[in-house]
Amino acid sequence: MLADGIFVTNQINQLKILILASRVPFPQNGGYQIVVYNTIKGLVDLGHEVSVVALKTKKHYETSEPDDELISKINYRAYNIDINVSVFEVAMNLFSKTSFNINKYYDPGFERLLAVEVRNNAYDIIQFDGLMMSLYLAAVRKNSGAKLVYRAHNIENQVWQRLAEQKNDPFKKSYLKMHARRIKNYELEQLNKFDAITVFTEQDKTTLTGYGTKIPIDILPVGLNMDKYRPDYNKTEVPSLFFLGSLDWLPNREGIEWFLDNFLKEFVEGELPVRFYVAGNDIPERFDDYEVMGKVFIQGEVDDALEFVNSKSIMIVPLLSSGGMRVKIVEGMAMEKCIISTSLGAEGINYTDGANILIANDSDEFFEAMKRCISDEEYCRGIGLNARKLIEQQHDVGVVTGRLVSLYQRLLPALMLG
Repeated sequence: MLADGIFVTNQINQLKILILASRVPFPQNGGYQIVVYNTIKGLVDLGHEVSVVALKTKKHYETSEPDDELISKINYRAYNIDINVSVFEVAMNLFSKTSFNINKYYDPGFERLLAVEVRNNAYDIIQFDGLMMSLYLAAVRKNSGAKLVYRAHNIENQVWQRLAEQKNDPFKKSYLKMHARRIKNYELEQLNKFDAITVFTEQDKTTLTGYGTKIPIDILPVGLNMDKYRPDYNKTEVPSLFFLGSLDWLPNREGIEWFLDNFLKEFVEGELPVRFYVAGNDIPERFDDYEVMGKVFIQGEVDDALEFVNSKSIMIVPLLSSGGMRVKIVEGMAMEKCIISTSLGAEGINYTDGANILIANDSDEFFEAMKRCISDEEYCRGIGLNARKLIEQQHDVGVVTGRLVSLYQRLLPALMLG
């Protein structure tokens, strides 16, 4: 350790780290998977011994084992879990003090397996990626002396509260607020049971501190392997608009529905003569009604997300709720995309509006931003080039992972060389 308290990674013993994930991180077809995968790879590249235990939800049961060379460098296990909730269970949950959105991730068989795993392996650090994995916190604490780190991908209750605020239907609003309260109560119970917390944004740190969190909270942004992001303008349709995101996540679905409801007519017969593409996992069948031949394309899941992003020029992020840092925006900036986003969608990114992103918080602002980008290719490209520079400076996975290891080391002073 240097005199000023900075830790030098290559002077530190190899750490034995277990990462607990609520979704399998292979392949990297969503924001959560990208974050977890890049963390694993970053830790391995720094010479640490990494194990990963992930929950594999029912829709992924039939997927084959991941074909990724990283698998050979870690200890990896996926556990099948059914998180589907019946109508009867939803109805019964109305009389509960907890939310089925959390409880559905609990599996007693997995808890027993995990207890054996941590009891039989002397882990230095066990990282819980997301609130759902905290259901197993007590079992892990009971059976392991490792330091326990919670990475908050979102402040979960805020997601539900913001969704409620967008609803006009009084029943839906009340129902979502009920879940927000229950999830917040659960979050408050769990936070101080860890040894440290990492968040993506200053806003999330402020929120957790306001909740009475006493343990250390570090801000670590989304980290990307910049070598993967190689834009090729020769393969980009200019101008074109696109949205990319998983629509099984309610904030994404709500946002893109709002956007299409406001601008479908403009794309078809109005002042926005540009093609609009919607891609992502789990797009509901009803979205086919938005498709207009030659104008609006509902593509569903794409084989190569970065290839899709490269092929379009202007990225739309109409998030009206949620929190944390949106990985797709960070990836889009790395691909030199001109991005039009709500301020909430860009939360946590050190952007400059009008320089490396365009912020639009209502339909009029979105319209004006799209209109300018469609008509001014050089302006649009300049925004994208500046965006790439920002990501190179602040989101390189090597730098971000190094800071994560420094957090681990602070929790394990006995492993540091004096």
